[in-house]
Amino acid sequence: MESTNSIDHTLNHLFRQESGKMVSVLIKIFGSENIEMAEDVVQDALLRALEVWKFRGVPDNPRAWLYRTAKNKAIDIIRKNKHSRTIDFSDPERQLLTSEYTLTPTMNGYWEEAQIQDDFLGMMYACCDPEISPENQVTFILKSLCGFSTKEVAKSFLTSETTISKRLYRTKEYFRNHKIAPQIPSSEHIASRTQSVLSAIYLMFNEGYNSTHSEDLIRNDLIFQSLHLCKAMLDNEKTQLPEVYALMALMCFHTSRVDSRLTEEGKLIRLEDQDRSLWNKELIAAGTNYLFKAGSGNTFSTYHCEASIAHQHCIAATYEDTNWKIILYFYNMLLSIEDDPVVALNRCLVISILHGPEQALKELKSLGKDPILDKYYLYHSSLAAMYEQLEEKDLAIDHFKKALELTQSKQEQLFLNERIDYLRDQ
Repeated sequence: MESTNSIDHTLNHLFRQESGKMVSVLIKIFGSENIEMAEDVVQDALLRALEVWKFRGVPDNPRAWLYRTAKNKAIDIIRKNKHSRTIDFSDPERQLLTSEYTLTPTMNGYWEEAQIQDDFLGMMYACCDPEISPENQVTFILKSLCGFSTKEVAKSFLTSETTISKRLYRTKEYFRNHKIAPQIPSSEHIASRTQSVLSAIYLMFNEGYNSTHSEDLIRNDLIFQSLHLCKAMLDNEKTQLPEVYALMALMCFHTSRVDSRLTEEGKLIRLEDQDRSLWNKELIAAGTNYLFKAGSGNTFSTYHCEASIAHQHCIAATYEDTNWKIILYFYNMLLSIEDDPVVALNRCLVISILHGPEQALKELKSLGKDPILDKYYLYHSSLAAMYEQLEEKDLAIDHFKKALELTQSKQEQLFLNERIDYLRDQ
C-alpha cells in the first residue's frame, strides 16, 4: 500500500500537467458559458482519485484513469441536462450528445489524444484573446490550465485572493458573453495570435525566473509550467512556429543557469561570479537544438535575438571568454525590432565591458529620461555600478540606495545592501 504522501505527490504532479487539458476538453463539451462546470468535473476527478487510490494504490496509467473518470462524470452531466438550457445543444458540435445512440462514441471522440492536444492549445489561444488584459490572461492560465489554486495565484501576484477571484470572474464573464471556444486560429491568423500566447508564457516564465511577487526569487513551479505550455505548442504541427522554438530555446538557456544564481544562504550571485559547472548542460544542448530549429522560415522575432544572446552566455567557458561583440550585435538588432527601454539598459552594460564605464554612463543618462526606467531598480543599480567603476563612491551609494527602494525582492535587497556596505568601508 502506497503512503498518503506518495499518492498526494503523484496526484499533485499529475494535476499540474493534466488539469488544463481536461478543463479544455470539458469547456469544448459544455461551452465556455459553463467554465465552472468544467472545473468542478476536474476537481471531482481529483477527489475521486484521492479516495480510491488510498485503498487500491495508484493505477498503472493514472493519467488515463483521471481522464476516464472525468469523461464518465461529463456523460452523467450531459444526461441530467439534456432537456435543460444549461448546455447549448443547438451547437452542431453538441447535437450528437443528446441521443443515447451517439452520446458515448461522440464523447469518446472528444477524449482522443489528438483532439485533447488541439483543445488544450485552443484554450491557450482563447485565454490570450487580445481583449483580455495580460494580467488577466496569466491569472486565468495559471488557474485553469496549470492547476493552481486561487491562493497560489494570489501568492504569485502578491495580492489577495479576493483580487484574483475578481480577475477570474471578469475573464469568465468575457468567455460567457462572447462564447469563446477552445480553438486554434486559422492559418492566416495564427501568427498574429501566437504573439499574445507567447507573451503570456514569457511573462509567467519571467515571474518564475526572477520573481517580483514572492519571497522566493526563483519560482520553479512557474518555470516548469512555462516550459510545459511552450512544449505543448511545439508538439502540435499547427503551432510549430519559428518564434515558438525561439522562446523555448531562450527559456531552456535561462533555466540551465538557475542552480548557480543563489548561494546556499539564498544570496544573489552575479553572472560573472556564478559556478558554470553547475549550469545544466542537457538544457543548454536542448536550447541549442531549439534555436537551430527556430532558424527555419522567414520569421526573426525578439525571442530569436534574446535566445541568441543567452546562447552566447551559455557557451562561454568563462565570463571573460564571452563574445561581447556579437552580444552587442544582437542587442542592436533587438532594439531595431522593438524599442524597449529595458533592452536598451541591458545593452549599456555590454557597452561598459566593450568601451568602458564612461561611455556606458553617458548612454545610461540619456535613457534616464524614460519615466519607466527611472522607477526601475536595475536602472539605478546599473548607474551605481558605473559610478563605482569610475570611483565616484558617493554617487554609487546614492543610486544603490535608490535601487533598494524600488525592489521588493529580499535577495536583491540583500545584494544591494552588501554593495552599499562594501563602498562605505572603502
